[in-house]
Amino acid sequence: MDLKSFSSNSLSSSEVALLARSSSYSYNAFRHKFGVRLSKSPRGIIIRAYGGPENHYLANKAIISLAGGANNVAAETSFHSSNGLNGSTWSLFTRNLKVLEAYDDEYGGVVIDPDRLPTNPSVFARALNLSLSHWKKMGKKGIWLKLPIEKSDLVPVSIKEGFQYHHAEPGYVMLTYWIPEGPCMLPANASHLVGVGGFVINENNEVLVVQEKHCSPEILGLWKIPTGFILEAEEIYTGAIREVKEETGIDTEFIEVIAFRHAHNVAFDKSDLFFICMLRALSSKIVVDDHEIEAAKWMPLVDFVKQPLIQEDSMFKQIIDIFVARLSKRYCGLSTHQVVSKFDGRVSSLYYNVIDNDEDINCVGN
Repeated sequence: MDLKSFSSNSLSSSEVALLARSSSYSYNAFRHKFGVRLSKSPRGIIIRAYGGPENHYLANKAIISLAGGANNVAAETSFHSSNGLNGSTWSLFTRNLKVLEAYDDEYGGVVIDPDRLPTNPSVFARALNLSLSHWKKMGKKGIWLKLPIEKSDLVPVSIKEGFQYHHAEPGYVMLTYWIPEGPCMLPANASHLVGVGGFVINENNEVLVVQEKHCSPEILGLWKIPTGFILEAEEIYTGAIREVKEETGIDTEFIEVIAFRHAHNVAFDKSDLFFICMLRALSSKIVVDDHEIEAAKWMPLVDFVKQPLIQEDSMFKQIIDIFVARLSKRYCGLSTHQVVSKFDGRVSSLYYNVIDNDEDINCVGN
């Protein structure tokens, strides 16, 4: 930034901080420009700033960076005294203050280290203000601030500084700050919830069904397939196997995803992906989960299909039709295949189907 002469207005904190940190001016230039003298003290650094006939002065609470390099050390005014008008003298006691520990992300942004944050809200507020000024000068874009639950006192300070909520988990809240002018280009919070349903059939052509303890009045009394949400870092097919096991005690193996539904504004106003998985029963003894399930049983497929709620609901009926078509080998779902991509080097599950001949459909799974 350009050097500005003092006039009847004080120099703002951000202007002083940016000016003092600028590599284009030495300390001597800064000292002569503003009449600043430094002297060491057991309590820190003493800055003396001298005003002239135009009543020049430094603003109280100004933050001045005194040292460059890797440490990003700055001096913060904590005491201000004034005597007279012309030729006034200020004595400013300062403490060392550093830019918050952080690392660069691959998109030109900064991720603040949550483990090295100040615990005192006042100290954090000063350090955060200084850090934002520093990152703005460095041309950074998005700032990510993860605040663990034990440092929740820092949330109001961050919001006051201009940070916005991004998402929250049981142990932390994530905040973001977008520096450049124009629309924020940071990725939004996760937009979807992912659910699974287990369509389990046994050798007697019976479907594993449950009645939930807690459900909406519209489906009260309905015998339905076991369903639930998948867990973090859980595969779709393993989530379906787990949900069936938790609700009914039945062991199963995954065959295919036979269909999936995409809906919007469901739980917490999020979109919802629901995968219906065809599973093969490996056991028969039912053990009901008393916390979630009212009852569970093996139900003949024909009786399951005849339920009024199934017949009256076009989506449920379509899912049943797909399932019956799969049993009669007139339809193939999506089986899972483990693949590795060179883009990220990670193992992923790719879902697709393979038919081994055209005359008699025979779906090839894992």
